[in-house]
Amino acid sequence: MEWKVRAIRGATTALENTVEAIQVAVKELMDEIEYRNQLDPEEIISAVFTATPDLNAIFPASVARDRPNWDNVALLDVQQMSVENSLERCIRVLIHVNTPHPQAAMIHVYLGQAKNLRPDWNLAQMSSSGYQTDKKR
Repeated sequence: MEWKVRAIRGATTALENTVEAIQVAVKELMDEIEYRNQLDPEEIISAVFTATPDLNAIFPASVARDRPNWDNVALLDVQQMSVENSLERCIRVLIHVNTPHPQAAMIHVYLGQAKNLRPDWNLAQMSSSGYQTDKKR
């Protein structure tokens, strides 16, 4: 069985620019990504978080850092570029993992108002087995 580096995408929105709202949003997103992909933190290489300029109460990566067994995962926060009429209070994540599974098996999670960013990858289009059934290429 050959292991390769794969990428998992995700995004969510915070209800407001507060520490508590951002913590809730990031925790919910990371819980869902870990569950849907059966992630073992030992296999996670890195995670890059972006936040829109209207979110600056806390670093999203600091929320991930507090997760069990995430203390050795390389984490980075960056500010997402400001694009006119783009989704507000949005947090995105790109996670790199070592896995024996193909890229097509990686489940990308979009929650809150971010569901509209990638409707082809939202939770409603995943089969009960946990794999996406309608992934567009």
